Amino acid sequence: MADWFLILATSISFVLLLIAAIYFLVHYQHPDDRNEAWFPKLTVVLGIVLAGATVLLLPLDVANNEGYAGCDGYDTRLCGGLNMTLFWDIFYWCIPIFVFLLIPFMTFFYEADDGMLMAGTSIGAKPNNRFLEAVKYELFVIIIFGAIFVACYLLLGDSSVPITQYKTSVARSLEFVTNSQGGGGGNFFDTSFLANMTSTEFDNQEYAGSPINVKNDIITVPVSIPTFLSGFMAFVGWFFFAVFGGIGLAAVPLDMILAFVNRPKRMDPAEFADKQIEVRNRTMELVDIGELLKIERDERVAAGNKGGLLSGLSKERREERSAFLEFKKAVYLLENDVEEFLASSANYEKYNPLLPWFSLLGGILSFVLSLAWIIQIVIYIAPKNPIHPFLNDYFQWFEGWFPLFGVLSVAIFTLYLLLCAVKGCFKFGIRFMAFQIHPMKVNKTYMSSFMFNVGLVLLCALPVVQFTVTAFPEYARYTNVVNVMGTQVQYLKFFSWFWKSKVFIYALLAITGLTTLYLICKPKDNDKKGSANANKGLLSRLRSKR
Repeated sequence: MADWFLILATSISFVLLLIAAIYFLVHYQHPDDRNEAWFPKLTVVLGIVLAGATVLLLPLDVANNEGYAGCDGYDTRLCGGLNMTLFWDIFYWCIPIFVFLLIPFMTFFYEADDGMLMAGTSIGAKPNNRFLEAVKYELFVIIIFGAIFVACYLLLGDSSVPITQYKTSVARSLEFVTNSQGGGGGNFFDTSFLANMTSTEFDNQEYAGSPINVKNDIITVPVSIPTFLSGFMAFVGWFFFAVFGGIGLAAVPLDMILAFVNRPKRMDPAEFADKQIEVRNRTMELVDIGELLKIERDERVAAGNKGGLLSGLSKERREERSAFLEFKKAVYLLENDVEEFLASSANYEKYNPLLPWFSLLGGILSFVLSLAWIIQIVIYIAPKNPIHPFLNDYFQWFEGWFPLFGVLSVAIFTLYLLLCAVKGCFKFGIRFMAFQIHPMKVNKTYMSSFMFNVGLVLLCALPVVQFTVTAFPEYARYTNVVNVMGTQVQYLKFFSWFWKSKVFIYALLAITGLTTLYLICKPKDNDKKGSANANKGLLSRLRSKR
């Protein structure tokens, strides 16, 4: 029978996630989207709820204790009675549906030019149906992902699980206990002590006249489609999480502390005049750059080169895309400087002086979380033989006297990893301009940026769950997800080498270390001299093409 407390806690958590997602959307959305893009907004809200619920399923799985041997009938006191297998299977299906179906389609639909608002303002503009445009691109995504997934499942859909067989004469080894309940006879042996017996303890048992024969073997079993989906999505997501999560572990605390160090301060008249001239000059340069980029795009469209699915591979399109990314980065940095300038001058009296102190507090807390994760990796996850359980002992200590604190602690640690992934993606984009940046700013975030970041979080959700299970196996020893992530997914064909060799773990740790050194040497995203030179260089390149 299901534990009503767990059902109540799950329902409350879902409602809180939904409220938080709606508040987050309303608080950050751009005014232009306030009464528009309802379907993309619904996708974003549900995506946020799905991402949060995915990482919160682990604490629920721990509280449910479905993997405890006593849940089979002889000791159900610790069992929650929830069908966690069904819960996890639903989430294994929902995540790829959102990542490869809903979010791409809504992004294409949101960004598709229907040709009406811009009709007559762009050379060669023709009305298009936004829905058909989105369907066209989405079909391409589905065909590519579907072909890759089906091929991988047919070729790699088996798990080769190592097992150890123990053979002995149990009847001669265990003492029989007389059952006198109900006045009846009958003998049986008490097996309750087997529930918590480890393999090491089993090996150390001495059986008179009944030696134990130990045999190591490997069994190959086919995995279900939801289980393979979880492994496939975890594998794909690890490439993103190892890079962006590693960057974020270093960047989150440093940026929050720098926000306090570089907090707005009142300017004297000379500083105000210099800053005003600098902002005006940068603004005029970016206006010129934007006009040149628009002219270049209109000329390309007029020449009949509107671009297709593979058009971005040409040299001209790569150069155009690189120039646009530089332009967008410069605009973002200018907007930040203008906000700081206003906070230090015209809006100084309206500026909340507590914000930098909250940022400092957040920086200290995030530093503690990042440091705890790094220590857990170094002393427990990375070594072949763990040096110390560290956070496992912390969570189990809470479980002993107030389990709710243990659940909240796991939730905080896992959600922090998702925050690091989003921060790392933005930090990488703003520093190296490898892709279009999607910053999250209060009242200035378009739906395309919402969907990009939600998609990234969902892509990293299962790697975070797998990473957390690897980091806290003692805390999560009776969970259903350990059976999936720690056994079936762990020994999937091809993928198992990456898990057992800890390739992604070492990559995460190395990237965190390199990012820390890089940010110590170059902590600011906006170097005034570098930004000015970059703007002038971009403007010169665009003018040379005229």
